[in-house]
Amino acid sequence: MSGSETPVTSLPKRAVKFGLVLVIGSALLISLYLFTALHFSYSEGERAGFVQKLSKKGWLCKTWEGEMALVSMLGAAPEKFYFTVQDDKIAERINTQVGTRVALVYAQHKGLFSSCFGETEYFVTDIKAILPQ
Repeated sequence: MSGSETPVTSLPKRAVKFGLVLVIGSALLISLYLFTALHFSYSEGERAGFVQKLSKKGWLCKTWEGEMALVSMLGAAPEKFYFTVQDDKIAERINTQVGTRVALVYAQHKGLFSSCFGETEYFVTDIKAILPQ
């Protein structure tokens, strides 16, 4: 063996170091992506209608999943708006308003690849009661 050859015993250490750097780097990139997707919204707005259903779902990560009927005109077929609520206090407020006309304030977060954050990309952040006219 000449002095310039690499000993065979050092190759596995390099492979382990490279694998460790690859795993840690991947975990950091995924964490950064999820942080960005959760803290910066694609869109924000309000939708008005009648909340029809709100239930807590999930095997490990429990979130509130709901459905609201959006009615633009009387007699028109309602469109459904599916949403997620992560805050129990907001879910409690929505539950008290089921069946009445309300406006849900939401933020849309695209690109979440796990249902652990919610089944939809629309996260309700507030509820406003709409008084009858």
